[in-house]
Order: sequence, then structure tokens, then C-alpha cells
Amino acid sequence: MRPLVLPDKLFFRIGEAADLLGVKPHVIRYWETEFRSIRPAKSRSGQRVYSRRDLEVLALVRHLLHEKRFTIDGARKVLRERGIEGALGEARQEREVHGLAPAHELRRSLAAAAESLAAAAARLESPLPSRKPPAKSHDSPPQKLRTD
Repeated sequence: MRPLVLPDKLFFRIGEAADLLGVKPHVIRYWETEFRSIRPAKSRSGQRVYSRRDLEVLALVRHLLHEKRFTIDGARKVLRERGIEGALGEARQEREVHGLAPAHELRRSLAAAAESLAAAAARLESPLPSRKPPAKSHDSPPQKLRTD
């Protein structure tokens, strides 16, 4: 199963979901009619809004149909027998077995590294602090103050 890389968002519109899954929006709308577990919420304007879990289910359906070459009926049967949560758990385990880290953890570590690099670059680009004049050497004899 190819890893699903999700941005740090809670909800996605159908166009974004389609881009992330590598399918056309009409394919997702068709899958909604065939799989009862795919039920996106609707925004105030009536647009479909998918949660992260919805995208995981869609990615599982895509995996079953496109990569495992199941028919719609076969994929529906697999999801019914294993249950959605069971099938999602198996998909997550398969990603871990193949050495694929969950995308959101990878994204967070990359963001932290980018932040550290940006801070280091800012320190390098900032002007150097002004230097104090060099302290007087103790080798020269002390000067006397005049008290006229």
C-alpha cells in the first residue's frame, strides 16, 4: 500500500482528497455510492468535507481496487468481513512492516528540522554585536590624576 501523505489539516475538500489519493473527484463520489463507510460531512455551502479517517478509508478502498485488483463487490466483502477499523489497522501495520513511517510524524520532524535550520540561518545573518574597545594593558605604568 502506498503511503498516504497528509498535510497537517483536519478536513479536506474533495479536490484535495482526490489529489492526495491520485484519483479524480468523480471516482471518490462513485465510491461514496458503493461503500457505506465513506460518508463525508457537508460544509455550509454543501461541499464535501473529508476527515483524516475518511481519507484513510478512501486510501484503503483505492488500495483494494487499484493495487490488489479486487472488484467493487470483493472490496466491499473484505471491508465487511474485517470491519473498517480492522482493515485500517492491517493497512497501518503493513506500512510499518515495509518501513514506511506515518506521514504526519515524518512531516513534523521535517518541520522541526526546517525550523532549527531557519533559526541557525537567522543567527548567522544577524549583525555581530558591537565590540568593546580593548581593555588597557596592565604593562604600562599607571597614570596619575592631576589634582590642581
